Amino acid sequence: MKPSDVMKGAPPLTEALVTRFNWRKYPYSQWSFRNTRQVLPTADIRRSSTPSALTSSVRDLTTVAFVADGKQTTVAETLAQTYADGLLVMQHGKIVSEWYGEGMTPHTPHLVCSVSKSICGTLGGVLVERGLLDPDKPITHYIPEVAESVYGSCTVRNLLDMTVAIKFDEDYDDPEGDVVKYRLCNGWDVLPNGTAQGDQRSFLATLRPNGGPHGKVFHYVSTNTDVLGWVYEKACGKPYAQILSEYIWAPMGAEDDAYITLDTHGASRSAGGICATLRDLARFGEMIRNRGLANGMQVVPGGWIDDIHLNGDTQAFANGDLAFVFPSGRYRACWYTIDPARLDLAAVGIHGQWIYIDPTTDTVIVKVAAQPKPMDIAIDHRWLAAFRAIGETLSKSPF
Repeated sequence: MKPSDVMKGAPPLTEALVTRFNWRKYPYSQWSFRNTRQVLPTADIRRSSTPSALTSSVRDLTTVAFVADGKQTTVAETLAQTYADGLLVMQHGKIVSEWYGEGMTPHTPHLVCSVSKSICGTLGGVLVERGLLDPDKPITHYIPEVAESVYGSCTVRNLLDMTVAIKFDEDYDDPEGDVVKYRLCNGWDVLPNGTAQGDQRSFLATLRPNGGPHGKVFHYVSTNTDVLGWVYEKACGKPYAQILSEYIWAPMGAEDDAYITLDTHGASRSAGGICATLRDLARFGEMIRNRGLANGMQVVPGGWIDDIHLNGDTQAFANGDLAFVFPSGRYRACWYTIDPARLDLAAVGIHGQWIYIDPTTDTVIVKVAAQPKPMDIAIDHRWLAAFRAIGETLSKSPF
């Protein structure tokens, strides 16, 4: 079946119907990633009443050529060959290129998977500045309910930096692994009868340590960021979607409502459930590039952004499970620094979601997709080469 056949007709044919059983599988995902709230329960992340203006000076960047995996290619070929849904390039705060695939528009929210983590980590800086959160406090200071779990012995900073010594294997392809149990509890997967199994918060409180010390090894586990969102709720006494709207989305001048998926108890999937437009994701990325400034105000403390750039633990990352993806990288407050020499930051989600920020070329690039494989490192590296080639092209011939 072609992606263009999915959900066509009224009602759609059975084989074209997106359900809770197939929504993350290609080609159904090409529709569901831009219509997630028609599949799962969600909560709005409210936009600004005074959206920040975006200016455009559009040029054709699809002809930009670069080398990936030893082969010459172009942005146009890469868009066509990697299941891309949208690409937006911004330089100096101005949109210079915008491309949308089938069904996408500038006002279509798209699921961004673990890009949600970087949004969550950024929100932490606002809460710290306001005296609502202390990253050095134990998690149990905020959530005593997790005292008997792995989270009973670590800090909020361990959540932010993915250095919790947790027994959990984030293998998206294991049909009986930890991720399956996790997705059943948060409603992303369902039992044969179409229901979830338990709820997210109860599941988080059952997770166990792996026997190592906290803070020494980068171990990528999505549940950590769901616990972080839960910490924020406890610290603020408000639902996560409301906190994110109040402190980030509205102040930065978002033009459209975003939304986030919920479990059966209303718990937000802060680790991977945000759906947002490319333009608002670009606004968010531009705010990071500008040390937290957006819409004429300091939304995120500049010191928090500086800390993300400079204080990721390179050794912990080298000891971890994603060093093969970014060999020189580090991780801080849910952001990847890919190359410490150029201080380029990335928010990355499975199935092909990216925000890439390169201070050396003053570019912010947002890319969303519906790649069939959750992790496809060859495609990720191809797009990273594309992002850098785009930045170099713009730096040589700026507007």
